[in-house]
Amino acid sequence: MAASEAKAEQIDELLATPNLAGALESEQFRRFLDQIPIAIVVSVLKGRERIVYANPEFEKLSGQAAADIEGKPWSVLRGQGNGENKGHKLGAVVVEKSDFVGTFRIERTGRESVVVDAYSNSIQDDDGIPAFRLAALVDVTAHGQIQREEFENRIREKDTLLREIQHRVKNNLQMITALIRLEARNVSSGSATSRFDRLAGRIESLQLLYQSLSEEEKGLGQEIDLGVYLSQVASAVMRSHAVEGIRLDLKVDSYPVSVNVAMPTGLVVNELLTNALKHAFVGRDGGTITLHSLVDCNGCRVVVADDGVGLPDGVEWPQRGKLGALIVQSLRENAKAGVEVESTSGKGTRVTIIFTRSAAAPEVAIKPRELT
Repeated sequence: MAASEAKAEQIDELLATPNLAGALESEQFRRFLDQIPIAIVVSVLKGRERIVYANPEFEKLSGQAAADIEGKPWSVLRGQGNGENKGHKLGAVVVEKSDFVGTFRIERTGRESVVVDAYSNSIQDDDGIPAFRLAALVDVTAHGQIQREEFENRIREKDTLLREIQHRVKNNLQMITALIRLEARNVSSGSATSRFDRLAGRIESLQLLYQSLSEEEKGLGQEIDLGVYLSQVASAVMRSHAVEGIRLDLKVDSYPVSVNVAMPTGLVVNELLTNALKHAFVGRDGGTITLHSLVDCNGCRVVVADDGVGLPDGVEWPQRGKLGALIVQSLRENAKAGVEVESTSGKGTRVTIIFTRSAAAPEVAIKPRELT
């Protein structure tokens, strides 16, 4: 049994002593209180309540002499509340509450502060009238320190493990992407090569997300800057599928979102940019692909557009039953985003993803830049 629990039981036994009110008036009982290893303070409730007794353990624990507090109200006690009693003084709470009244920190002159659990109870006389108030203080400083140290150690262990997991996942995704691209170069069929490239691009988007989560880039927080992440996705796609004459118009604002929002958004943007580079400018010398992720007072608007040939007649994006459609569905359901698709033959395709601030962004101040 922990020392603090044992002392709490001793307090319960003390308060259960028959005719304790009468015993407190006995010099013999006071000598008994002088010997117990629990800090005890007693006040008399008749008339104006005043402290009439404090034992040596109280003097040792609190740093206040019995002679300095006897004959005075409970407010003379040192001690500031912790937890739910934060901002409240020990003396006031002892009077207001009963049984276990809370944990307090006592500052001691010339010595380190001490943390105590406080108990309080009124004691009735033979006629059932409250006659005394008894308060007991139990030193829990060491216990609290051990708990804090154990908690901090556990947090450090979990952080280390999380960093290691993220590092391994990131490395594995990089290796998988490289192997897929290598295999794609060895496949003769154009359609098969395209499927390999598309899969590699999706995996690379996830790898970039893990990179953003790594300690070197973002620490271990749960927020991702959507603007930075989409810029990284765009750079990776342009690097892998660079086509002469096609330029990228990139504009992004800072917009922190959860991982659940960032992941499907990055996959959708990767899909759209890859589609544009491969299909939007067939038969043309070049063109412009637009990626804007801009913030206003309502939230964030992500636009992926091109000035290419547009979708063929009878073709829609995303195609039902394809992985792209599942990703868009995830974006709508998990990220609470609106998705709008426009395509005009000969003029290009435009996809707009709309995040409202309450649905996508954590509760932090975001300064939208001026849009021109």
